[in-house]
Amino acid sequence: MELQVLPLAVTMMAGPQIVAAVVLVTTARPVRVCLAFLLGVAIATAAGVALARGIFALLGQAIAPGNPSDRGVAAVVVQLVLVGLLALVAVKNVVKRRTVEPPKWLGSLMEAGPRKALTTGFLIILVMPSDIAVMLTVGANLEQHDAEWTAALPFVAATVLIAALPLLVYLLLGDRARHAMPRLREWLTTHSWVVNVAACLIFIVLILAP
Repeated sequence: MELQVLPLAVTMMAGPQIVAAVVLVTTARPVRVCLAFLLGVAIATAAGVALARGIFALLGQAIAPGNPSDRGVAAVVVQLVLVGLLALVAVKNVVKRRTVEPPKWLGSLMEAGPRKALTTGFLIILVMPSDIAVMLTVGANLEQHDAEWTAALPFVAATVLIAALPLLVYLLLGDRARHAMPRLREWLTTHSWVVNVAACLIFIVLILAP
């Protein structure tokens, strides 16, 4: 897997994903809850990349059986379509920025336990369009280079590390983090459109970069 794919891990957690990680740090049992969340993120990311790798393996064989050099055609087409969709999402968020509200499920995470955090970490990766786009890109990269699924482990680890940043800050800074996290949570939830637009732009730049 090309090293340029690793920065896509940033996009995996940009948006409601990182907001959820921050919210969980402010719960009554932040360490246990956040660890469960990270486990869900890890499982979903690994499974998603494996599925994407399998999809592109089938597409590659269907489009150019026996010709590995042409297997990237389907991947390029899908990537360009995804870039167009993400651009539309970014424009929509800018246009409707005054009326955009954070997902209602984010508020429910304030009372989340480990089980709910695990489920949230799992679903927040597998149902987010931007994350699906990233995992498709990684899967296409693996197929283009005829790499095994295990080659994506650094990407999975990077995604989990980024998801763990709020917890790491909480553990390292102690009381200062405990006071700062609620304010950060409030800002992120009230400026969700900024986070969403940033996530779309980061992904577009990374996917179009040579």
